[in-house]
Amino acid sequence: MPTDLRRPVRTYTIRQLCLEFKCTPRALRFYEDKGLISPARDGLNRVYSHKDRGRLQLILRGKRVGLSLTEIGEILDLYELDDGGATQNAKSLMKFRERIVALEAQRADIDQAIEELRRGCDALERHLAQTRPDLLPRAADYDQMLRERLGDLEHAK
Repeated sequence: MPTDLRRPVRTYTIRQLCLEFKCTPRALRFYEDKGLISPARDGLNRVYSHKDRGRLQLILRGKRVGLSLTEIGEILDLYELDDGGATQNAKSLMKFRERIVALEAQRADIDQAIEELRRGCDALERHLAQTRPDLLPRAADYDQMLRERLGDLEHAK
């Protein structure tokens, strides 16, 4: 008497996936238009499978690390190959390493820009100290206000 050990069929509504992954229905429809997910239909309603949910999870992870939708699609399409995921894993590894290199280059560019801005601030402060020292306290207040605003933005995420 064989038993069916497969996972029971579980489906999700667009609302359930949006709540779970903190995304919008528009985003899910967009991914569907791009062919990244393909929900079934029940009348006008989209019905997402366990596979669609998994694909959405990978799409959002890929986006978070900066992969393009085309790159994500290429990786997702390799899931269909019958090689135990080896080709998909190899492609993912290559794309991930490329992103690491690109992000490290961006980090170096950002570090350089910050250094240039700090030197610029130092030069401007020296110049103001000589010509208009009355403006310096306002500059410090402005800097503090910006830091507080940035902190508020970070906490809002």
